Amino acid sequence: MNFCKTISSEKGENICLAYEDYGEGKPIILIHGWPLSHKMWEYQVPALVQAGYRVITYDRRGFGESDRPWNGYNYDCMACDLKDLIEHLNLMEVTLVGFSMGGGEVARYIGNYGSSRISKAVLVAAVTPFMLKTNDNPQGVDQEVFDGMKDGIKKDRAGFMKDFGKGFVNYDENKDRVSAAQVDFNWNIACHASPKATLDCIDAFAFTDFRENCKSFDIPTLIVQGNADKIVPIEVSGEHAKDLIPNAEFKVIENAPHGLMMTHKAELNEILLEFLGR
Repeated sequence: MNFCKTISSEKGENICLAYEDYGEGKPIILIHGWPLSHKMWEYQVPALVQAGYRVITYDRRGFGESDRPWNGYNYDCMACDLKDLIEHLNLMEVTLVGFSMGGGEVARYIGNYGSSRISKAVLVAAVTPFMLKTNDNPQGVDQEVFDGMKDGIKKDRAGFMKDFGKGFVNYDENKDRVSAAQVDFNWNIACHASPKATLDCIDAFAFTDFRENCKSFDIPTLIVQGNADKIVPIEVSGEHAKDLIPNAEFKVIENAPHGLMMTHKAELNEILLEFLGR
């Protein structure tokens, strides 16, 4: 595991991000979802490296092996962390791949810093463009849903994550595609995260509006989502994002849940490699 110091600091110490860097070729950065870590990409990293790409995965602040500051769990700060990692590795022509919450980092990075270092973007079951139901976003999710998530975590974080993990992969419908052991492994990763980060990031992905960021995309963009996603409904995210991001390509994986990188890994990997290879 490698570490990158960010420009962000707390109590006089720079925040460090943990990352892994494998392979040679054009760089791809894989950005994990909530409440997991870079380990969620276990079935994508080998396929991408073997196809001739340099693949970088990292842990968002507060998750995995990265530092756990008390503050900074907003998308401006987290996009800045991503910028620091890109500059630390002096990367150019990067493809950013953001899953779920990680799609927000992709959108906010492009919105705040442009695409001079970025060649392509991929949003996988992403929270873009805007999750919260409002008067001008009527297809969004009611705030009570997010409030309930926070209440559940405050009451019994491990218990909440146990139930959330089953819904993450639609376990009852996908027992032939994902094992109970994999669901338990995801639970272990989730419980390892900072409790403060886990809570604060709900507000970040629920209440951050990426609609203007999406309109600023000026690079080839792929949107991928399963039409059985119960965590980030496709009509809130993928179907809306494709209308905002100029010339975005939209791929739907039939019957795939939110955690499609595990349950439908072959289908996802094929779509990613085809898009990257153009």
